[in-house]
Amino acid sequence: MKVLVTGISGKLGRLVGLELLRRGYDVVGIDRRPWPEGPPEIEVHQADIRKRPAEDVFRTYRPDAAIHMATVTHLVHQSPDRMRVNLNGTRAFIQHCHSYGVKQAVFAGRHTFYGAAADSPLYHTEDEPPISAHAFPELADLVAADLYAASALWRYPEIATAVLRIVYTLGPSRHGTLGTFLKGPTVPLVMGFDPLFHFIHELDAAEAIVTAVAHKLHGIFNVSGPTPVPLATIVRAAGRRPLRMPEALFRMGLGRLGLPSLPAGAIDHLKYPIVVDSETFRRATDFRYSYDERETINSFRTAD
Repeated sequence: MKVLVTGISGKLGRLVGLELLRRGYDVVGIDRRPWPEGPPEIEVHQADIRKRPAEDVFRTYRPDAAIHMATVTHLVHQSPDRMRVNLNGTRAFIQHCHSYGVKQAVFAGRHTFYGAAADSPLYHTEDEPPISAHAFPELADLVAADLYAASALWRYPEIATAVLRIVYTLGPSRHGTLGTFLKGPTVPLVMGFDPLFHFIHELDAAEAIVTAVAHKLHGIFNVSGPTPVPLATIVRAAGRRPLRMPEALFRMGLGRLGLPSLPAGAIDHLKYPIVVDSETFRRATDFRYSYDERETINSFRTAD
């Protein structure tokens, strides 16, 4: 079975490519970046998903399934090109799947699309719409890409399309939103708040994405790992020192005084939990995570 992966040179994309290869799939990748140390069995084409060379890969390779991970997720530096990559890139991906007979399409998205707020439900289910763009405009393009991918469910019913909303990933690559936040020796927290954080080991996240292909999923699915853990507990278990600050001081110090460079909208995500119900995905695939919360955090803490 032929599987095409966009964004394969990213940290999670590489793990997905390797997991596909381990399971015996024929894998090809598209990414604007190279993967110099990638396995020779995986052919990587350096191309922008929005451009003609990427379409040529679909045309010549004719994959049975395709996984879209070529989105720009860095929240600090905003640019018009990021919107074009995320939304127009997703649009091109879906269109190429339709034009070249792809039978399965998987879009790897984020659970943070549900939005963090004081009145959020404890567990978010897939029938709730993404609303984070209202309070967190930096996520607007990613939310738009998620919604466009979901439109393929009715736009192209002949394609088994799965939109995965995956919780924070954490692991030895130290990549991703949560890993970046835990990067320094001291991690600031908003005084008076200690939200539950839902996360999954990066290897489990890669396995979940490949599992969606193996089960030919069609629909929207939340994907989670072990039981959510209070943020302060994660910070301490990762070998960092939590620093509680009044919200006003926290906002004033963003990007200065040793505090991380975060958009203002991210502060709500440090105050209120976004916890998802992933029972639908578990029932559809019998997916079980391999790394519990302690093992996941420890893999981050002990990484070189």
